[in-house]
Amino acid sequence: MPYRVTFVCTGNICRSPMAEWIFRHHVEEEGLDVEVDSSGTGGWHAGDDADHRTVQTLRRNGYRSAHTARRFERDWFDGYDLIIALDEGHLRELASMAPDAESRDKIRLLREFDPDAGDDLDVPDPYYGGQSDFEHVRELIEAAVPGLLDEVRTALKER
Repeated sequence: MPYRVTFVCTGNICRSPMAEWIFRHHVEEEGLDVEVDSSGTGGWHAGDDADHRTVQTLRRNGYRSAHTARRFERDWFDGYDLIIALDEGHLRELASMAPDAESRDKIRLLREFDPDAGDDLDVPDPYYGGQSDFEHVRELIEAAVPGLLDEVRTALKER
């Protein structure tokens, strides 16, 4: 059974799909038995494609992109090994949805995996910004990927 990771942001059209495809790229490069997807805490974009600026940023930096937004559901906790929130608000909302302590223990902030992140662990929402904001989000995600890969490799060895 593959290790399952999901990324969660607000509407599932900017940050979480970007994190999904960047992390998926690295997982596939290493041939790890990991499934990667994403969702949002809100459902107003459910069924929509990723924001065109997310797609542009991914493609410009050598990543694939195919996405349909969806909302994270409370009964999904059992289906994931690791649930990655993109900011503190998502972390709190996911924790409030978690049915038990075991489920809450699966939730982590993405920037926890970046040793240079400091105290600011939020990935800012680029939606109301410009292309440079999307590039900044990509940089923050990429900085966390090595640490997240280490976490997943360790978990896979312990299985």
